[in-house]
Amino acid sequence: MKALWTLAAAAAGAAAYGLSRKGVREALREDLDTVQRRDPAASNDFVSILSYPGLHAIWAHRGLHRMWQHDELKIPARLLSQVVRTLTGVEIHPGATIGRRFFIDHANGVVIGETSEIGDDVMLYHQVTLGGTSMEKTKRHPTLGNHVLVGSGAKILGPVVVGDNSSVGANAVVVKDVAPDSSAVGIPATVRPKRTGAAPESVPTPKTASAAPDAKRTPERASDEADFELFDPAIWI
Repeated sequence: MKALWTLAAAAAGAAAYGLSRKGVREALREDLDTVQRRDPAASNDFVSILSYPGLHAIWAHRGLHRMWQHDELKIPARLLSQVVRTLTGVEIHPGATIGRRFFIDHANGVVIGETSEIGDDVMLYHQVTLGGTSMEKTKRHPTLGNHVLVGSGAKILGPVVVGDNSSVGANAVVVKDVAPDSSAVGIPATVRPKRTGAAPESVPTPKTASAAPDAKRTPERASDEADFELFDPAIWI
């Protein structure tokens, strides 16, 4: 019990020191604004601070990642990351590089490997794995570009690249690169351009005699166009 109180006091001291710095306060404000944009269930900042384990994991990772840059602090950083994993259900290796406005919704069972690289405005749902496929001490985890959305249960494995503005469907297994402005779904994932909502010129809309002149018809889908759409409104804000 004494150890827990000591840990709590240390965490409170670190939080107080951090909040005294302007950059930390600005990052906190940005994180809380991201929660409001990403999660319709978010009611206010106070609730977000206390009840979002994804936020707690991200905040802890920022400190642990800085520790990871120093050889003498790598072991403590790795051990502390396991404490964070126990408390939040999110395992982020201290070596992973994460951009701004990162958000994990329903944070539970998320694993982000050591050499993972995540851009800005990325959102993950629960049970997502950014895993490796090699035992070599080299780049072996995924790279996610900016404005990427990864659905629940998705597994992105190996040093693949998911391009900007792309989406990965729930439970998909991605083992090859995903081009920018694309969607990936299935096992193994099939990658196709995102739907634009307009009928492609190469596939004319057929006319039927029974259709009323002013009836609305659904445009035909091109063979290489995704038959699904993972839309995240916050990407476009």
